[in-house]
Parts: sequence; C-alpha cells; structure tokens
Amino acid sequence: MSSTNRRRYSTFLSTILLPPVPLPFVVDDMPSFTPDSALDLLFDSSLIPNEVRKELAEGLHIRPLSSSDDTRGLFPVLSTLSPSPTPARDNYAAHFQYMKRYSGIYFVIVIIDQSNDQVVGTGTVFMEHKLIRNLGVVGHIEDIVVSPKMQGKKLGLRIINTLTHISELQGAYKTILNCSNENIPFYQKCGFKQKENEMAKYAEPKQPSPKL
Repeated sequence: MSSTNRRRYSTFLSTILLPPVPLPFVVDDMPSFTPDSALDLLFDSSLIPNEVRKELAEGLHIRPLSSSDDTRGLFPVLSTLSPSPTPARDNYAAHFQYMKRYSGIYFVIVIIDQSNDQVVGTGTVFMEHKLIRNLGVVGHIEDIVVSPKMQGKKLGLRIINTLTHISELQGAYKTILNCSNENIPFYQKCGFKQKENEMAKYAEPKQPSPKL
C-alpha cells in the first residue's frame, strides 16, 4: 500500500463512529439507613426523649433495639465490653421476642451510624418490681458500651440520659448501676451518687456429663 493510500485509510478509520464502551457496573454494597417504621422494635420509640435526639452528633440515630440488630454489628460492639459472640439468628430472634413479650420490663437502646446502618452504641435498663417501698419499681442500668471509633462524641452520656428517662417514665423511685472505680467520675457527671458496695458470686463452670 502506497503512503498516500495509507493516509487515506487512516483518515477513514478515524471517521468511523465506534459504539461507546460501557463503564464497569459498580455495585454499592454499603447498606442504607433503615428507618424505625421499617423495623420490629423492642418498645415504642416515643419513649426516647427528643432532647437526646437533638443532642446527637450529625449522622447518628438513637432508637429501641430491633429484631434484626444482630445483623448490624450489635455483638461486636458488645464484645468491647465483655465477650459476646454473635448468636445464631434463630436464637437471637427467640431472645428478642422473649424480651418483647414482657412489655415494660426490658428496654434496650442502640445508636446507629446512618452512613452504614451499623450499631455504634448500646445500653439496657430493666425494671425490677419490688415488694418493699409500697411495691416500688427500680431501674437497673446494664451493658453500657460505645464503639471505640465513636469515643469523644458523648454517646455514653446520651445513652445514660435516655435510659434514666425511660426508667423514671416507668415509675422507678431510683435508677441504679454498677461500674468500675475509673468510671465513677463519669457517672457522677450523669447525676449518679456512689452508694454502698457491689458483691458478686459467679457460678462454677458446668462440667460436661460423662458419656455412658
């Protein structure tokens, strides 16, 4: 092919309209935030005070525990407090329904990071109906934990204020909790006073039954 024909051929090729090359399809696997209305919640979310909602950092949401929070990283967060392996789905579902069945007793709240729909904080208050104090009610706060990556955002304070508010709404004449010595100053800032001492007796691990 002569140089002239070669140039003509190159010009011809450059005028051909090639179909656009499709871009790779990227799947966004980041879970989107799930609104309360789409969840099976442990209790009525109206019990959570609006003041706490307003004080939360942007991008965070506080609500009651849901029946699907085991899939949102609940147990890894709890594991930063105490060993908490993620249970089988059926076991978690049964435990959730057990708590929900006893309405007015168990109140577990979670804080959700809306950017990935994951649990970043949680706490519990359960109501003890006593015989003393004219059949009084006491709120027991338990299992307060915040994800290490969310430290410094005052989420612990928001959780405690919410649980204390719920406890008092249920008629508790006092709300109590146990804590380590280093956490005493934090709970004093939340309005708690040091009183008496905690005692504990742990059950001995059960030995497996011998096979016959």
